[in-house]
Amino acid sequence: MKHQTVLKGEREILALIEADNWMMGVLEAAAGLELPDWWVCAGFVRTKIWDTLHGFEERTPLGDIDVIYFDAGNINEETEKLWEKRLHQIMPGLPWSVKNQARMHVVNGNPPYQSSVDAISKFPETATALGVRLDEGGQLIVAAPCGLVDVLGMRVKPTPIFRSQSGLMSIYRKRQEQKRWTVKWPKVRIEQVERRG
Repeated sequence: MKHQTVLKGEREILALIEADNWMMGVLEAAAGLELPDWWVCAGFVRTKIWDTLHGFEERTPLGDIDVIYFDAGNINEETEKLWEKRLHQIMPGLPWSVKNQARMHVVNGNPPYQSSVDAISKFPETATALGVRLDEGGQLIVAAPCGLVDVLGMRVKPTPIFRSQSGLMSIYRKRQEQKRWTVKWPKVRIEQVERRG
């Protein structure tokens, strides 16, 4: 374990990712698909931040690499599988997952999403509601619709949509049990949300 890095905000997060050749390779592979409103999101970003804040020298393995995009003109799930296949050809052996957010509101039982960033804001935890991408000029940009305070503070809290619905809160609680984040990252604190009767 090396000396822990202090991350204060967006600039440090972007610099951290830009210095990671593997992460930039993932982003370049995703950019090569030229998908509309695409982002690599969730654990891809959060894990890098928490590993860094814990001073880990080895990358914590990712369950999947979430590539999302927004294309209301083609919500065929098979199309997503074709994009995944393409990514497996570009960078084999990685746990690619591609999802069109123009259809995911149905899967999640939400009103239609307006964009990929709108969909990110509806992820279960604020610390996971993150995305990064390369813009048209190749510059790295971040989307954090719920802010960066919780991920940088290593606090796990439900996003507003999850907090407002008891059915979604049971999904939030189950995720906390399954993910075992505090075992992987001991400094992480999970907000225990009271069950409503």
